[in-house]
Amino acid sequence: MAGMLAAGGRRALGKVDIASTAFFVCDVQDRFRNVIHEMGSVISTSSFMVSVATTLDIPVIATEQYPKALLHTCEEVGMASAVASSGGRSAVFEKTLFSMCTPEVKEHVAKLGVKAVAIVGLETHVCVQQTCLDLLEDGFDVHIVVDGVSSQRAVDRSVALDRMRAAGAHLTTAESIVFMLMKDSKAPNFRAVSSLVKSRGKDPGNLSAL
Repeated sequence: MAGMLAAGGRRALGKVDIASTAFFVCDVQDRFRNVIHEMGSVISTSSFMVSVATTLDIPVIATEQYPKALLHTCEEVGMASAVASSGGRSAVFEKTLFSMCTPEVKEHVAKLGVKAVAIVGLETHVCVQQTCLDLLEDGFDVHIVVDGVSSQRAVDRSVALDRMRAAGAHLTTAESIVFMLMKDSKAPNFRAVSSLVKSRGKDPGNLSAL
């Protein structure tokens, strides 16, 4: 319960705002295509989140774990386009640290005025979990997009989701957090985002909350 309390003893509600939110894409790399449980859902959800970020001008930070061996971010995710259109706010960083919170990433995020981070990627029980805990420790509001994170084994994913929620992270889905960011059907980019939701269709995978 302590992890779910904000400053002053108030319960952390996990509300998000476009101006102070960033999306993290953790190691969605080509080498993992055939070894991750429901990888298709991870790629689809990551691509959807990146497309929404581009539409709403939300920065996207992607990492690649030792790309010399594990290759680069899957092309379908769309990070190249996101970086090119972001004016320097979105970026891709190589890493060997399991957590995404490398000195380079932390320096970049510090310039963005970010208070909340929504995470998709791999693997839930290793890099995603360590990133989540580091962000929570640094005072960020952390949202784990459950239809966009996975591991090689479903049990590792399930236990990690439970641990992150107990630590104070909010479990959510891509569609849920996107509409929370929009807040109003009269928002300027609502139709564009709604079209992305419709074009995404049904979840291609079977990633449960726990």
